[in-house]
Amino acid sequence: MEQPQHEIRAAYAESTITVYQAYSPEIGLPAVREGRFPAHWKRDRMTWIKPSFLWMMYRCGWGTKAGQETVLAVEITRDGFEWALRHACLSSYARGIHPDRATWQRQLKRAPARVQWDPERDLHLRPLTYRSLQLGLSREAVRRYADEWTVSLGDVTPLAREIHTLVSSGDLDSADRLLPEERPYPADGDLLAHLRG
Repeated sequence: MEQPQHEIRAAYAESTITVYQAYSPEIGLPAVREGRFPAHWKRDRMTWIKPSFLWMMYRCGWGTKAGQETVLAVEITRDGFEWALRHACLSSYARGIHPDRATWQRQLKRAPARVQWDPERDLHLRPLTYRSLQLGLSREAVRRYADEWTVSLGDVTPLAREIHTLVSSGDLDSADRLLPEERPYPADGDLLAHLRG
């Protein structure tokens, strides 16, 4: 069955959704230990969260890229996640979604969150034909993310390394079984209508 081009696929429960980020150990390890982002984590700059585990692996190179050696699974409230989507703007102009480029630029400047859709990845981190959501949070959204929406933080670096080892050895079935179970997220009504560029 063909996947929809712009669909959020994620691990989620009744009231929470899991997103991924990768940090240096100086930020990632204290965050896991304390269950919240440490004081030196910058709340005044944009932070990108990713519901797709494999897209995060592509971005951080299975936790091997400099400054991204600690991969976090961040469980946040679905209410917070959906607030960010409702207040988000596409990170690039899309004809048919925005009346014109100037309107899009004004919306982007005001929006506390932005969305881009990048090709989803397979176990070899090759691009697939459908897209994966990246959600950028700034200003009010990043503060809410850190201080209100975050329910728990877990270190999934060992999992990333284990899956990478299996992929490298050609055992894709075992690697696939270890992946977090990601399902289509119930984006009802107009939740994504303004974000399907």
